[in-house]
Amino acid sequence: MTTRTQIDPAPRTRIEANAFPALIAIVVASGFAGLGYEIVWTRMLSLTLGTEMLAVLGVIAGFFAGVALGAFLLDRLIRAARSPFLAFALLEGTIGLWGVASVALLREATQFAPPLLGVDPNPAALWGVGFALPALLLLPATTAMGGTLIALVRMTDALSGDPRSSAGVYGANTAGAVIGALASAFVLMPNFGLSKTLLVLACVNAACAIGALVLHRNVGKFASPPPTRPPTETPARLLATLFATGFLGIAFEMIVVRLAAQALEDTIYTFASLLAAYLSGSALGGLSWQKFGRRLGESSAAWLLAATAAACLSTTILAPHVLRAAEKAGEFGASGEFVVAFVLFAVPSFAMGALFGHLAQQAQDLRGSLGWAVGVNSLGAALAPYVTAQILIPAFGAWQASIPIALGYLLLMRPRRTSLALVAAPMIIGALLLVIPAPSFVHPPQGGRILATREGPTVTASVVDDDAGVRYLDVNGRFRMGGTSSARSDFRQAMLPLLLHPAPRRALFLGVGTGATLIGGAMTPGVEAQGVELSPEVVELMPWFANETQRAPTPRVTVADARRYILADRAHYDVIVADLFHPALDGSGALYTTEHFAAIHERLAPGGLFCQWLPLYQLDLPSLRAIIRSFLATYPSASAWLNHYSVRTPMLALVARRDNEAFDVDALSARLDQPATAAVARPLGFTGSVDLLGQYLGGARALTAFAGEGPLNVDDAPFVTFDARRNVRATTAPPWTTLLAVIREILPDAGELSLARRDEPLDDRLLAYWRARNHFLEVGAALPGEPRGRALVEAAAPGLLETLRISPEFDPAYAPLIGMARLLYASNSEEATRLLHEIDAAAPHRPIARELLEQASGGK
Repeated sequence: MTTRTQIDPAPRTRIEANAFPALIAIVVASGFAGLGYEIVWTRMLSLTLGTEMLAVLGVIAGFFAGVALGAFLLDRLIRAARSPFLAFALLEGTIGLWGVASVALLREATQFAPPLLGVDPNPAALWGVGFALPALLLLPATTAMGGTLIALVRMTDALSGDPRSSAGVYGANTAGAVIGALASAFVLMPNFGLSKTLLVLACVNAACAIGALVLHRNVGKFASPPPTRPPTETPARLLATLFATGFLGIAFEMIVVRLAAQALEDTIYTFASLLAAYLSGSALGGLSWQKFGRRLGESSAAWLLAATAAACLSTTILAPHVLRAAEKAGEFGASGEFVVAFVLFAVPSFAMGALFGHLAQQAQDLRGSLGWAVGVNSLGAALAPYVTAQILIPAFGAWQASIPIALGYLLLMRPRRTSLALVAAPMIIGALLLVIPAPSFVHPPQGGRILATREGPTVTASVVDDDAGVRYLDVNGRFRMGGTSSARSDFRQAMLPLLLHPAPRRALFLGVGTGATLIGGAMTPGVEAQGVELSPEVVELMPWFANETQRAPTPRVTVADARRYILADRAHYDVIVADLFHPALDGSGALYTTEHFAAIHERLAPGGLFCQWLPLYQLDLPSLRAIIRSFLATYPSASAWLNHYSVRTPMLALVARRDNEAFDVDALSARLDQPATAAVARPLGFTGSVDLLGQYLGGARALTAFAGEGPLNVDDAPFVTFDARRNVRATTAPPWTTLLAVIREILPDAGELSLARRDEPLDDRLLAYWRARNHFLEVGAALPGEPRGRALVEAAAPGLLETLRISPEFDPAYAPLIGMARLLYASNSEEATRLLHEIDAAAPHRPIARELLEQASGGK
């Protein structure tokens, strides 16, 4: 057994008083930097590998595997080192240098990884590359991270003289990780971007290394190898317990994060809050065990395992109620999300932190170092993501998957008679929870019902019917992603860009949803359409929205991340249509970056057209302006178009031609007159060229003026991603708020509409049509509530008549007015006749009002 060198306690006491606060700061700062790296690297690698679950899980597993490798390889070296301070300084220096190098390495990985995977990689390849890329590219840094906790414990021992400080060091280091998670997501990345955040973290590493060198100079002579104690458990059992608890802890974290996505906002800040809450409990558990738990006897492990199992089961029981309350509370900001996360995680993660502190101290007593404890625990953590996503959630469902995890802690207890009392109650509760029906996190409207549900590792997709028989797609119980009521609008999302192209043959649709837009593309004569959708659960539910009256071949849908698909694909398309991506959702902001727009440009065939749809009802103005600036950076001749004239779900299309060709009105009119095209286009309101060109909002000059000066949305600094909180608030404002701001600032100019041939009479008609359209939208936004019947006539008819006087061709005003007149005939023929005369005076060339007047006169 190693003996400790006898030293004069007086110098130690003086040095300890001066140096110990500095050591605590180093321990916390090291945890800060380590967690910050994990967050930034995972985000940067998702841009390379995609956001499919297997790719994300591979990245996490690769990170933990590197940490495990470092713990195993460096354990003996750090124990044998004459000074743990020098060893720690070397480790932190390595991490910082590789953090700086990773900026260039990960940027280069974006170029070679997607083509290596291809457009439709098999699951093994996706997992393998997702695991190998971070494991290899980040290996020097993650390996060094695996040794930092070992060195920190030795440094603490050198200062305090207490060889049993593992739990306290772990707790303080994890507390630093909490600060790192919050600071990286809320401060560093939004203000500095991803690459500069890595540089800031490298500076933190440098500060830790310098601090360790200063401590070495002052107290290095006190460093000595820690003594070993007789083991309290057999090595094999202890290592198995460390491995299993690493696995179970990360698996439980994943499942609670998965459940929380069905109630919280699912932004970058949501994940940071959940991670910080989990780590906060772990830090408090480790620190509490260091202060109080070491006084307990040999039964500590049994009590801690039983307590952890009970805590996990309590969260399983409480989660549906907590999340339901959070959902009812609505938008409550990052602090509210952290409170919800802390309620879900506090007790289980506290118990997990105390348990790891106890096990780590046993390993240190046994081997004189933490290396094997950290390494084995990290190996279990590396395995957890894959098993949880591919086995536990598919087998048990997202809610019940937490139950076998809780029971797994009980299986780690020694089979002793005294343990039965601790095991019995959690076992019975867990068994009961497994047999009762799982609670639904999808809440159909009153009178509605759930028709089908598909539950996956990241998404719960459901088909819901409301009380009126309207069917819609619900994702994670929070997001309504199209349905039968929006089918006409969805078809128009395909038809507008396909009509703007003179002769489309191949069309690619990024984002599928219910499949209506994709089907709309396939219905267009002569067009071969194919789609890309991230969630397999969404694709499986597409048949529920199939319209048997629409005769179109079933398009091919590839389940893949849209960004990686575009980078890996080598085909070219006449038209590429990007669907509405909710800008606040974590990951969606990357689909609006200049790099993604440029990659799409490379996939356009000669004369090709790209259309990016934007949900104005989910966007605030700063994000919208940033997206437009980013689009113009790649497509300087872009234009903006509307999809329809509903103020409830307004949509804006950014449209660009690869070669900046002009729109040929004569060719467009000829296409619309073709019987096959007319059969598809006319039911959607595209009867003539004015109906289509009337959607035009503005050209490049108008868009540039509207967007103004400001940051672009780029991969390294995704403005839209970090603007998530404002975009969430935008969904609680009236849905026409952003739309009205747009039409008031962007005034269409017929001269800027790029037409192959100028036609002055057409320009005049379009100017009148655009003014009528904007007036129509203002009238719709000003309506009080959702009036019906006579109340609708009184509120809307004057504004619609004024719209029709501006442009008699504006059918969205003409058709509702005719409907109102017919409604009035049922109760007051004089009012109906008066309204019809006003309609006929506003649009004398349109026959319906006059025909109705003649019928009424004949009836008299």
